[in-house]
Amino acid sequence: MKKLIFTLLLTTVGVLAAAGQTPDQATATTAQQSYVRPTAEKRFKRYVNDTVGPIAWIGIGTGAAFSTAFNTPEEWGRSGEGFAKRVASNFGRNVVRNTVMYGLDEAFRLDSGFYPSTKRDVGSRVGNAFISVVTARKANGKRTVGVPRIVGTYTADVVANQFWYPARYDWKDGMKRGGISLGVNAAFNLVREFIFKK
Repeated sequence: MKKLIFTLLLTTVGVLAAAGQTPDQATATTAQQSYVRPTAEKRFKRYVNDTVGPIAWIGIGTGAAFSTAFNTPEEWGRSGEGFAKRVASNFGRNVVRNTVMYGLDEAFRLDSGFYPSTKRDVGSRVGNAFISVVTARKANGKRTVGVPRIVGTYTADVVANQFWYPARYDWKDGMKRGGISLGVNAAFNLVREFIFKK
């Protein structure tokens, strides 16, 4: 429970810090002008890559390894069979999350993809990593509430907890896990912002 509270607190502080920054109008306009909405083909390729691409499988396998090491959920055990169940569960969650996110992105004409900060200072880059978890871009490049990512993440975790997790789990556990998933996404954004920067 302490880990959950810490993760939610860390995510909230990061988002509030990033939202509290008020860039000058020229900088905001430059960032919007440098954004070019990906074509429908590129958006679909990103959806497929994020769902079944190599990086997706690395995340699915790594998450399953951690869950096996910590034996979560206990009912699946620390065996090869337990690892396989966790891989299948993570894959299912990934398919649900990305499908909901892609569908809502297309329906609302938003772009929930992560874009590294155009600024070089650490504060802006950290803020971008955190704020990107809960925002999406409109066609003009302006940020808006990232309904597709938020709904996709919570939907995936609620579906997993309701349908294929052991019986003691329910939708409330899915809601808790959704918050954790957004926190993990923020941590992954930090890695992409600082390590895999193009």
